[in-house]
Amino acid sequence: MTEAFDAVDIIRIKRDHGILSPEQIDWTIDAYTRGAIADEQMAALNMAILLNGMDRAEISRWTAAMIASGERMDFSSLGRPTSDKHSTGGVGDKITLPLAPLVAVFGVAVPQLSGRGLGHTGGTLDKLESIPGWQPHLSNEDMLRQLAEVGAVICAAGTGLAPADKKLYALRDVTGTVEAIPLIASSIMSKKIAEGTGSLVLDVKVGSGAFMKDEARARELAETMVALGKDAGVNTVALLTDMSTPLGLTAGNAIEVEESVEVLAGGGPSDVVELTVRLAEEMLACAGVHDADPAAALKDGRAMDVWNRMIEAQGGDPRAALPVAKESEVVLAPADGVLVGLDALAVGVAAWRLGAGRARKEDRVQAGAGVRMHAKPGATVRAGEPLMTLLTDTPERFERAREALADAVVIAPEGSRPAQRLIIDRIA
Repeated sequence: MTEAFDAVDIIRIKRDHGILSPEQIDWTIDAYTRGAIADEQMAALNMAILLNGMDRAEISRWTAAMIASGERMDFSSLGRPTSDKHSTGGVGDKITLPLAPLVAVFGVAVPQLSGRGLGHTGGTLDKLESIPGWQPHLSNEDMLRQLAEVGAVICAAGTGLAPADKKLYALRDVTGTVEAIPLIASSIMSKKIAEGTGSLVLDVKVGSGAFMKDEARARELAETMVALGKDAGVNTVALLTDMSTPLGLTAGNAIEVEESVEVLAGGGPSDVVELTVRLAEEMLACAGVHDADPAAALKDGRAMDVWNRMIEAQGGDPRAALPVAKESEVVLAPADGVLVGLDALAVGVAAWRLGAGRARKEDRVQAGAGVRMHAKPGATVRAGEPLMTLLTDTPERFERAREALADAVVIAPEGSRPAQRLIIDRIA
């Protein structure tokens, strides 16, 4: 077939700070997906986009073209509003687990398509797979049935959603162009819009344990994604939230499920509860539900009931014992004082090195591995008291995990107060 455009011309336009037309963008995504544009040409275009950016119309059309490369899901037959949440990832970020059943309590369906962890950030599917029997893969029909019967589903995204994104992401990963905000935003939003949710709340993390370390860039990403959602007719809101210290007191797989169940039972760490409730309020408001009390639904067991049904619907046993690591090692506080810093990236890397995460997509994770924290910033600690417990099935991993934590802890004189703000801003 004769191609409508030439890849080299498209590259030159972005190289020279030009604007791509809608037709050029549609052709580029389609041609790359079917192999008419070579990887080296797309790599050059990605780099030009990283260096020179895209305007809102270009990003919106790029996202639409990625959506058009595959199927779109449709939940209109449910007869109830749908709302979803996406987090840009962090350490100890188990919020999806209590959040999905909590929102479903109020009659809003939650179709949560999730992924696996890579590097120091944990994956929701890896956490849930530590529950005996739980299965991540559902057909579209099974997903619809579970949403109708239970109200919430957390499962793996099918291969039919935005296949262009899968190919583009793999290329960005090996060509140093992952950080391009137009490409990050279109990658995330093409999958979320194709998923068919009516409203979406974005949790954009900022800090050492987040993909975006810098607040200005995180804000730019959030604003870009909110605009993309609105352009596609999806009611979209973003929260900028802190990821300089881990969320909760656990970073791992089974131990994060255990902590999530504590939250669903009306307990759990205050930061996990606060963010879960705030995101639930945002998701419900986006879906048109304004008189709900998510905090009460955590305390009175309604969210736990939905959780149990959600896990059982995917073959899991919510009452089964979770895997426990075979080996543990305690990290002691080095001095007396107030813990004012606990670096999220360091804790995430330690959990990863203990076996909770993977370096490559093919790697297996250890369900019981991770880091259990005994104090959070603001707590008074004493020299020689347990600060963290490292967990793994393979004790030879302890040394490298300890190395990751070498500078993770900052202890200041008593009376010091750490700067803490879990929710930095709301972008709508």
